[in-house]
Amino acid sequence: MTHRRDLCRSSWCDIYQSRISKNLELACDMLPSRSKFCAVLKADAYGHGIKQVVPLVTARGITCIGITSNAEARAVREAGFTGDLIRLRAATLAEMGSAASDHVQEQIGSLDAARHYRSLLDGGHDLERAHLALDAEGMSRDGLDLSTDAGKAACMEILALLDGHVTGICTHFSSNEPAHLQQNSAVFQHQVGWVLDNSDLQRSDLIVHAGSSLTLVSDVPIETDMYRCGAIIYGILKPELGFVPTMELKAHVVGLGAYPQGATVGYDRANHLDRDSQLACISIGYANGFYRHAHNRSAVIIKGQVVPVLGKMSMNTIVADVTKISGVQVGDVVTVFGGTGTSVIEKAQAEAQFGTIMADLYSDWGLRNHRVYR
Repeated sequence: MTHRRDLCRSSWCDIYQSRISKNLELACDMLPSRSKFCAVLKADAYGHGIKQVVPLVTARGITCIGITSNAEARAVREAGFTGDLIRLRAATLAEMGSAASDHVQEQIGSLDAARHYRSLLDGGHDLERAHLALDAEGMSRDGLDLSTDAGKAACMEILALLDGHVTGICTHFSSNEPAHLQQNSAVFQHQVGWVLDNSDLQRSDLIVHAGSSLTLVSDVPIETDMYRCGAIIYGILKPELGFVPTMELKAHVVGLGAYPQGATVGYDRANHLDRDSQLACISIGYANGFYRHAHNRSAVIIKGQVVPVLGKMSMNTIVADVTKISGVQVGDVVTVFGGTGTSVIEKAQAEAQFGTIMADLYSDWGLRNHRVYR
């Protein structure tokens, strides 16, 4: 049923909080014994809205949240979360200082970051203890490479600068293919062992963590005190295990017209009609995340039926062929992603037509469109 308030929105995301809660429950049930769960809420909770997701995380008894930006950290705290808050990337020097009031635990993987962290401590900032970030033959991104003598020397200097302010050691696996995962995990554990052998750090005082949603569902046992998971919360993975998508993207039919065989559709006359057709103009376009390169390979759902999208996408409109559907009216709801029963635009179809992964789509759609919580 279409709610009156939705009729005033050109395109919107329906977000199902009960599905998020169910996905969290399933994910936590998958955790190996003695492993914690870090709920990743970066990109405004993958476009779902931090303010609305934090209470669901808290209700599950989850005590750690992962973010990337200072704005996300502030939003998490404003939503009432009092647990551990970890930044899941390196911080700029300015970010590190201004995030101190939100008690963000930083990842330190370079001498520059460690020196700035030290200067903030010496300047009286009340910083949370940090996580030593290692690369472990993986991302070559913001972790320390211990495979070289220079990397090991830098690690010793970093630990001296942090001087008792280390709460964890972490890495990010670059691949969750079983062979790669086993190799990267072994390298990480070896590097953690080297750090412990060459410092005053005690294993019992640390949380040693690696692994994402993909790691959790990989069926490859790894050593980690905590999985940092985002995708699985939002139903992107493993529908066969009961995980369900938590967002649907919708719009309205805003125009209907009858066009003769041979008429062209869209910019550059990209499509020609091979028969007399009834076409629906729909209130969504590339400005709302219906990407232009979906031309000639996309579909939407109108009145429970999947229909093709014709022509190149405009900034705020697309056109669908509704010739075979009776009773279409201006104002009808159009489903771009999601649906029920046999008429569903599923993950695989959405990723194929838009040429990217669901995490990208969710984040983009949620930030570009109105969000309606169901």
